[in-house]
Amino acid sequence: MEPYSAMNSIDSVLDRSQSTSSKPSGGPPELWYRAYEPGGDDLDQIVNLIEGELSEPYIIYTYRYFLTSWPHLCFLCFSRTHGQDENSSSEYAVGAVICKQDIHKSTLNRGYIAMLITRRELRKKGIARKLVQLAMAQMINNGAQEIVLETEFDNFAALAFYGKLGFIREKRLFAFYLNRKDAFRLVLPIAPIEEDLYI
Repeated sequence: MEPYSAMNSIDSVLDRSQSTSSKPSGGPPELWYRAYEPGGDDLDQIVNLIEGELSEPYIIYTYRYFLTSWPHLCFLCFSRTHGQDENSSSEYAVGAVICKQDIHKSTLNRGYIAMLITRRELRKKGIARKLVQLAMAQMINNGAQEIVLETEFDNFAALAFYGKLGFIREKRLFAFYLNRKDAFRLVLPIAPIEEDLYI
């Protein structure tokens, strides 16, 4: 399989994300994206979102581990139409992606997608894809040579979703989750950006 094109990924994602902090005026649901902002209520919103939608439990220190060290690798999607009070102007998170990036085995710059979640009633609207693309573009800009993640071996929707983004199955991890379910580790090799020698 051909490595993922770093240049193409950055151009295509950033071109579509010029207004990730804007609030479009189109019809419902009104969705917009932005990076995680430490110090506000983003952490509480992420915890509430994940605890309400994911089966795998996390303790607060897990969130803080990622969000303290790599806040720039977390992106959220918000909507005004899915809060408890639809007349309220407060932001209400409907999707989030949390990642990290470090040097793996002293040689490889590796990005890692730790958590991805969208509110159930807003799935299949491109939210998860946009969140992952934003995170991927940021990791690639930071020099990632590959991006990895794990997902349950029988989560066929997730496997298909990441497959469309170019991820391939690297290995099966037996009894990986607390519920003893197996997982697949998926990897996306990143092709290096070739410098133009004529510039």
